[in-house]
Amino acid sequence: MTTATTEGVGFRSRRGPILIALMLSTGLVAIDSTIVATAVPSIVQDIGGFTSFPWLFSAYLLAQAVSVPVYGKLSDVVGRKPIILSGIGLFLLGSILCGVAWSMPALIAFRVLQGLGAGAVQPVAITIAGDIYTLTERAKVQGYLASVWAVSSVVGPTLGGVFSSLGIWRGIFLVNIPLCLLAGWMLLRTFHENIERTKHRVDYLGAGLLTVSLTLIILGALEGGQAWAWNSFISIAVFTAGALLFAAFVLVERKTPEPVLPPWVVSRRLLATTAMISFGVGAVMLGLTSYVPTFLEGALATSPILAGLALAALTLGWPISASQSGRFYLRIGFRRTALIGVTVTVIGTAVLALTASSPSILLVAASCFIVGLGLGLVATPSLIAAQSSVEWDERGVVTGTNLFARSIGSSIGVAVFGAVANSIYAGNPGGDSDAQTIVSASTAVFLAVLIGALLTVVAVVAMPATSKTTPEGSAETDTASSGQ
Repeated sequence: MTTATTEGVGFRSRRGPILIALMLSTGLVAIDSTIVATAVPSIVQDIGGFTSFPWLFSAYLLAQAVSVPVYGKLSDVVGRKPIILSGIGLFLLGSILCGVAWSMPALIAFRVLQGLGAGAVQPVAITIAGDIYTLTERAKVQGYLASVWAVSSVVGPTLGGVFSSLGIWRGIFLVNIPLCLLAGWMLLRTFHENIERTKHRVDYLGAGLLTVSLTLIILGALEGGQAWAWNSFISIAVFTAGALLFAAFVLVERKTPEPVLPPWVVSRRLLATTAMISFGVGAVMLGLTSYVPTFLEGALATSPILAGLALAALTLGWPISASQSGRFYLRIGFRRTALIGVTVTVIGTAVLALTASSPSILLVAASCFIVGLGLGLVATPSLIAAQSSVEWDERGVVTGTNLFARSIGSSIGVAVFGAVANSIYAGNPGGDSDAQTIVSASTAVFLAVLIGALLTVVAVVAMPATSKTTPEGSAETDTASSGQ
């Protein structure tokens, strides 16, 4: 186990090499989330499979989302280091195989491997940061990690465009090889933890039921209204099977000595509300990420690069506010800080929704920047509040659950927003090729995102207030100490 100490935050501090390694590890996931989309036309032209290419994203997202809670629990059992190194190894293997894929089905299968690796890398990197940095330092560290996403939002699409224009789309996957090797080497060399080795019973049955049930539920949410109708037999069957298996998972977890997702994760008010907040953050984030570029390109004939840069304002605002959030929550508490953040988010999404009928790239970029500022003040304090309310042996599963909720929010958000947009496209003769129809559909989506932001306000209000901060850096709340 690694204990947090106050030694300063930055690359030149004693923990600097670990921070760099965590940023490199996070960068693997961040760049991959943006680099693939721009290369899709080149991929399809080379190996075919146009009708199947959406699975390049769905398969990756499914594998990442369902594996996060499992990795979170395992990191509490065997330690952070072996889990994050295993994740990097899986991501490396998946990247190499993607780079030599000979068909679209093969590429989709190898994307699953990448997703399984990403499911370990992102949450465990954040958990390690929670282990080695004190409460006062964590907001600044989260700013460093969030800045990786900001850089990736620009670097990813640019690299993807360059590789595509040169006719070497396989390079978008092979570029991960040196990054994986460097991140793994730095973690091996700089990060050390002392784990008290005790005999554990691995909850294989629970992990299997959770993985399969959530795969079916997320699959239904992602593909409903796209690959099949919401009221079709296959849609009903997928959701029903997922729900039944999840019910079986809940029953198993109540009787298992060491459950992969302990019941106390949802029974404690602080952890439950912060997970709900993370769900809302995921929905808002992916709603804008998915539809802002389409809106600008379709309504204003904006180039993909400019549309991407407008969206990048969202991921630029996030690290700015995330890095400064510590100044707020150390003075006024986690909940009040999150309330300020969600209020700013509502303002940003409201401006975007109300002005969408008169498209402007500058206004869209400004709105995205405001939303990013708000999300940074929501996501970071709520995550740190959840991490700080538990000890080392519970922090992995808490972090994993929080990020898992964000993935579920993204998946459900995509399904809901997609259904809203498709209903408008279907009712207009021009469909998704008519500029005015695109404006109408995007406006409806942005209104739905605004509703999601307003619902997140409810979760923030329900979050318990912070009563004090201990010198050791753990947050005590009015419910965390009693376990309610």
